[in-house]
Amino acid sequence: MDGQKLSLGFISLAFLFITSSSAEFLIQQVTEGRVTESNSSYSLEGNLGVTRVFREDRPSSKIVTITSFSVIKERSEPYESSVFDAVGYKWRLVLYVTGNKNDGGSNHVSLYARILETESLPKGWEVNVDLKLFVYNSKQHKYLTVTDGAVKRFNDAKKEWGFGQLLPLSTFYNTNEGYIVGDTASFGAEILIVKPAEQQEKVTFISNPPDNVFTWKILHFSTLEDKFYYSDDFLVGDRYWRLGFNPKGDGGGRPHALPLFLFATGFKTNAVATNTWGAVNLRLKNQRSSNHRQLYSAAWYPIRRDYGVGVNNIILFTDLNDASKGYLVNDAIIFEAEMVKVSVTNIVPV
Repeated sequence: MDGQKLSLGFISLAFLFITSSSAEFLIQQVTEGRVTESNSSYSLEGNLGVTRVFREDRPSSKIVTITSFSVIKERSEPYESSVFDAVGYKWRLVLYVTGNKNDGGSNHVSLYARILETESLPKGWEVNVDLKLFVYNSKQHKYLTVTDGAVKRFNDAKKEWGFGQLLPLSTFYNTNEGYIVGDTASFGAEILIVKPAEQQEKVTFISNPPDNVFTWKILHFSTLEDKFYYSDDFLVGDRYWRLGFNPKGDGGGRPHALPLFLFATGFKTNAVATNTWGAVNLRLKNQRSSNHRQLYSAAWYPIRRDYGVGVNNIILFTDLNDASKGYLVNDAIIFEAEMVKVSVTNIVPV
């Protein structure tokens, strides 16, 4: 048959401080770079919820490179970078090479991002940011990325966020670690806006939905060819479904048994197209009694329309062709699908 199907029975059950006046060193500031996703392949131990991982990609918002770093290694006053643009606002990086003692930064490098030119912003302004700060490691040829996962809320009361304990000085100055090579060190920042979602995707499971039983009578069964036949589409929930079978058998059931599959096809107008849960009782009806052949199947049906779930052996052909059994009557068989549970997806306010 065309498409993909999962079978039950014979086969199987379905179913992310530098002094700027010094002439003895150079400060190089780079604001170019591409927005990237963090790709960590090496990690350092966290500190009070702070995570430190290495990544290859440059920071997307700002890079500051300092040469002749030994000239300013004992300075306690902060270095403030030039102004740079990120996410529609003005910023500076603020670096304490011996640590910000007012923020628990003793014996550490401290680094912060400060928002600027906020006078024109409306009263009560707030800028929510996903902030990552960086130190380049020449040995790894990667950036140590420091973040704590918390949204940083910049406002009139708090215009500067960062990490007092970005990196221990014992690690930073250890020549074996790779943070200072050739008396040069680089720092960076990545600033991304966090805008809370106003809508959410809500998946609801509906038991015994309306119009959930579909019956399909196949006439002239003995004359059918060796191919898959499909019923008309029927709508249950937000999705159209159809039955399909090959009268000569399929998969592990061939040529001894009759298969039956349920396929999910298109979506009704304006429906949210996602994977759809379908739980169904598949039946071959007994036309003379209530002794129907029935199989329960439940699976996630993909968005594409060529995926079926079912069974390769709803009935053996020997039983089907036995007139006394009551499944094949007047060269006709009757299939039935009872959709006992389906999922419906909607976009709703948070």
